[in-house]
Amino acid sequence: MSDAAALPGQPRGAVVSGPATARAVNVLAPNPSAMTLDGTNTWIVSEPDSDLAVVIDPGPLDDGHLRHVVDTAEKLGKRVALTLLTHGHPDHAEGAGRFAELTGTHVRALDPALRLGDEGLSAGQVVSLGGLELRVVPTPGHTSDSLSFHLPADRAVLTGDTILGRGTTIVAHPDGRLGDYLDSLRRLRSLTVDDGVHTVLPGHGPVLDDAQGAVEFYLAHRASRLAQVETAVENGHSTAEEVVAHVYADVDRSLWPAAELSVRAQLEYLREHGLI
Repeated sequence: MSDAAALPGQPRGAVVSGPATARAVNVLAPNPSAMTLDGTNTWIVSEPDSDLAVVIDPGPLDDGHLRHVVDTAEKLGKRVALTLLTHGHPDHAEGAGRFAELTGTHVRALDPALRLGDEGLSAGQVVSLGGLELRVVPTPGHTSDSLSFHLPADRAVLTGDTILGRGTTIVAHPDGRLGDYLDSLRRLRSLTVDDGVHTVLPGHGPVLDDAQGAVEFYLAHRASRLAQVETAVENGHSTAEEVVAHVYADVDRSLWPAAELSVRAQLEYLREHGLI
């Protein structure tokens, strides 16, 4: 049995629905898979003494889950007044339209195509509701529209798929770009160093209690994978498929298609920097 404290980011263990910080409550969606881990974490965020709440990533188009999110908020004495999206992948955003119908809320996102209402989200913006403050942090790389939300009062950051509670994420080439992703990880690291962020509330997997450790692990992992890909190319593995078979030989083959997206992003990065 592994010691959670020794794992990158100090994951709390089992993924459960319920309070994670003083202001954030998780409602776990029933969509577990190799790509979504235990399922999508839908976050209800609010000030403890406010009756208004923000929901981040309603999740898949599953009416039972969406209604459960509303019911959970109501049991907490909250009314969902705003919906935010970290990015547009269906496991995070597909249910947003239906959730807006159930709650009467606007949906705000970076991508205009995902918005319901006139107002979007932009870098550095502060979303305020019922005394709650969420700061919009651009974290492209997994996708071009990926955002994180800094919750200063809890010294926490909601990362969507940019940092997961277990394992590592993909750079979804061609929309996702490795250079952007590395910059995003460095931006998150600055939150841990300069703003005292210590908790990661991820889009999948358990809560992480060592945000800086998680970011450093991700940066080291990316550097290691990039070096492996570079070496594989030098050894004659010229296509993304060949590189995946060589570098990810110890990874479940069901994950190879996702790994190939990241490898394509890595190859593009290496070519752009004149390394292959």
